[in-house]
Amino acid sequence: MILKLKRTPGIYLVGFMAAGKSTIGRLLAHEMGWSFADLDEDIEAAVGVSIAEIFDQRGEEEFRRIEHEALRRRVRSIEQGRPTVVALGGGSFAEEHNRAILVESGVTIWLDCPFPLICDRLEGSSHRPLARDRDLSRQLYDDRLPYYSQAEYRIEIDSNDPAEIVTAILKLPVF
Repeated sequence: MILKLKRTPGIYLVGFMAAGKSTIGRLLAHEMGWSFADLDEDIEAAVGVSIAEIFDQRGEEEFRRIEHEALRRRVRSIEQGRPTVVALGGGSFAEEHNRAILVESGVTIWLDCPFPLICDRLEGSSHRPLARDRDLSRQLYDDRLPYYSQAEYRIEIDSNDPAEIVTAILKLPVF
């Protein structure tokens, strides 16, 4: 295991919505014997409403502030020695102040899922506020790619089999 993970045992999964961060993160954490956290679930538990409601009632700027605070809390827990795989929200890694925290507190892995596969996965989804408009989603996807590419590792998602993706992650030179 690389020294950074020994010092701060956090693995952060980044990528666009529906890339599989939560599904793969849960399975990865189970395989490693680590805890799992979904940052969106952390936010909903702290605020008491859904992500969609936060966006609709308070706007994206307020959501990003809440998200940053939730990330800071999660990172503090990891820094105290609790090994955790964290699934980040799709926009978390696009925020400079979030990337700065994550680079210092663990390993970032980009789940690079092609847009057509994301569209298939989002079909009929109404709980994702930024997925309601396909053209907007495509623009958002394209806008975020340069940020996702700053992750330390990239795993190409070319299958709907989460176990296959977890196997690929476990082969990274991080472990």
